Amino acid sequence: MATLAQLILALRSVGVRQSLQTLGYTLAKERLDRRYARSRHPTPVRQPGRLLDVKTKENSASFKFEHAYLDITIMADDLARIAWSNADSQSAKPPLPYAIARQNWAPVSAAIHQEPEQVEVHTPRLQLSVRGDGSLTFSSADGACLRQELPPQVIGKGWQSRALLRKTERIFGLGEHALAFQLRSHTFQLWNTDPGGSYGPSADPIYMPVPVYVGIHDQGSYLIFYNNYHKGQISFDALEEPEPRAAVLFEAGDLVYYFIAGPLENAIERYTELTGRPGLPPLWSLGYHQSRWGYRSAAEIQEVLDGFARHEMPLSAIHLDIDYMLGYRVFTVDTERFPDLAGLIQEANALGVQVVAILDPGVKVDEGYDVYRQGVNLGAFCRLPNGKLFKGIVWPGWSVFPDFTHPKVRAWWGEYYQRLLDQGVAGFWHDMNEPTSFSAWGKLDPPLSLRHHMEGTDGDHLEAHNIYALQMNRAGHEALQRFRPQKRPWLISRSGWAGQQRYAWNWTGDTESSWEALRMTISTVLNMGLSGFAYSGPDIGGFSGNPPAELYTRWFQMAAFMPFFRTHSAIGCAKREPWVYGEPYSQIIRQFLRLRYRLLPYLYSLAWQNSQTGHPIIRPLFWGASKISDDTLPLFEVDDAFLVGEQLLVAPVTQAGCESRNVTFPTGVWLSLWDDALYLGPGSFEVPTSLETIQVFVRAPGILPTAEGNSLQLNLYLQTENERYIPSHPSQFVLYSDEGEGYGPWRTDTWEFTQDGNSVILRWDSRGEYPFPYSGVQVRLHGAQLEEAIIDDVAVKYTADTIEIAQFHRAKLRLR
Repeated sequence: MATLAQLILALRSVGVRQSLQTLGYTLAKERLDRRYARSRHPTPVRQPGRLLDVKTKENSASFKFEHAYLDITIMADDLARIAWSNADSQSAKPPLPYAIARQNWAPVSAAIHQEPEQVEVHTPRLQLSVRGDGSLTFSSADGACLRQELPPQVIGKGWQSRALLRKTERIFGLGEHALAFQLRSHTFQLWNTDPGGSYGPSADPIYMPVPVYVGIHDQGSYLIFYNNYHKGQISFDALEEPEPRAAVLFEAGDLVYYFIAGPLENAIERYTELTGRPGLPPLWSLGYHQSRWGYRSAAEIQEVLDGFARHEMPLSAIHLDIDYMLGYRVFTVDTERFPDLAGLIQEANALGVQVVAILDPGVKVDEGYDVYRQGVNLGAFCRLPNGKLFKGIVWPGWSVFPDFTHPKVRAWWGEYYQRLLDQGVAGFWHDMNEPTSFSAWGKLDPPLSLRHHMEGTDGDHLEAHNIYALQMNRAGHEALQRFRPQKRPWLISRSGWAGQQRYAWNWTGDTESSWEALRMTISTVLNMGLSGFAYSGPDIGGFSGNPPAELYTRWFQMAAFMPFFRTHSAIGCAKREPWVYGEPYSQIIRQFLRLRYRLLPYLYSLAWQNSQTGHPIIRPLFWGASKISDDTLPLFEVDDAFLVGEQLLVAPVTQAGCESRNVTFPTGVWLSLWDDALYLGPGSFEVPTSLETIQVFVRAPGILPTAEGNSLQLNLYLQTENERYIPSHPSQFVLYSDEGEGYGPWRTDTWEFTQDGNSVILRWDSRGEYPFPYSGVQVRLHGAQLEEAIIDDVAVKYTADTIEIAQFHRAKLRLR
């Protein structure tokens, strides 16, 4: 039952009338769900049974068991599709290809050997063995065992898959969750869920769990993705268990999954080739965003814009929460409180600020409201089994919900985006799309018996729930492509599923305002990245609560390195613009804001790399480790630090009053971003900190590009140890540049430097038609001072560590 605090919050948020409506809805939903549960008769658990027949082709094999069928397709040298279906055709339910971006793959020649007790499938990078009882073994090309699976089990209309885990194996991924970074010893619910306005560590499930994870152990690594969006559960035994296992249970649908052999970077690249990669986002989206549930009028928005200008704090976007709507009706504007939204947006644009508007899927039941009326006429809304419209409760009161699993509904919904685009809105924020319907107790979900079109295959909400937001995001993305083809679509969504990265960013939702939630954010964003979702970030300071100045500052410092960089808070919370805490906090926050904008050349290039490879922007410290070893094991235990691309290691402060923190370094040389202090990895060091900074380190040898006014600064981090220069392998960085919007000309600038003792050779190569966007280049050395600089065979002037030059092809630098 709801707690007293939850009931009081509900009354404050929606009022007495709507709270009573919610109570009535909850009782009706309970009756529907009880009736639905009775219709799903329990059935015995069955194994596949004896193997009866095998048929093979060039790159596939089909197996007929007593109670199940198995189809294996080798899609690439390192990618196998495994599809189990129930021999009872009435229970078979293959997945719709919502998550799959690439359907056609080049033919792969796999060697398939049929033996009396098993069938072997070999490619240059993968070995797969199928035994007569339905158990499977996946191995690397050299025979190292990557994963062993027990025979799956048919459970009613669903399946359970079980696998043995190695003693050393660590598990990461599963989309968005709050339980832990390393997933062993936990059970996770696979059901997109609104946790109810506030959540902290150990909440499960939350908005966007996805059945994809990576396993890494002493023999290698792999990625596995279950293409089943029905309600499910996945568990991993603890490390100390004598015979540890992983088990995933889906309540319905065929057991279809994809196995990808490591190493990790290759597996993520292949997975995002399968499920899609984000397009390059507009440059403004990588800047700072300001938001609040409670900016109730155009005057308040203008006041915030003026505040950023007055405090000399850069701002790229301001978000409009549900306050801008007329009675919370989606796609409307309250013209009393926002009398000239287009004019307000023009004023914001003149300051370099874009405007983002929130959209919820719930449509108010109101015959005078055209979106509702037209949707009813089209048959666009979800219905109950008796054919009646389903009505739930969200912010407008009684509401209906579009069935985004129908193509005509996605197209119809998308038409309304033009209303806000015509007023200048630059991007959209999809909320409440798990989907959520308020409830006095229990889960905030629609009834499981709700009917969905499912592209003409018909299904219930048990099947459609987890892909509801994915299809809403698809509808919005396609609308932006249709109505604004010259610009890049930008959406952010609270919920989604596999493949979401093609359509929208994500944020961590309604976190509580606590130190524990700050630390939890790091794990959440890291696991999202390892699940294919590169663009994520928190509500700075937490959504629900009033963080003290130190907590907000520490959260802000960490978030300055996250892809999505936004302050947002709940209605009723104290104001949280970056200057409200006064000094010294305002100055500290201003410095990190400016640092974010200095880092945009680096971050934008990482975004471009992600569009090409799918590699996450925020990465765990073990990124690059192909397996677990004695040297790499400590990196797998770190859940409070992260890499930004290849070059930066960020170690946030996650405790109050912290004067130092332990930092674990991967193998190599690392220099402090602040003072070039040197640390050698692998190893852990206690590093001092202060309120003014968090610890950030740069990998050496390495190149970190930053914007310094109109110039580009190439920061060269050199390998030194005890004042001795260490010869190093070549270090390279590719800088991507374009207009920051649209699909026009582009360019890449590749810098590569080699250090041999006290001699450094730096080469510059350019491609593309976009003009170099900087007025000049500064080359600045870190960890050394210059003795001589020769640019394209001409000696040039320099300071102790910096050269200011125009474009060049080759620079030879001699160090003191």
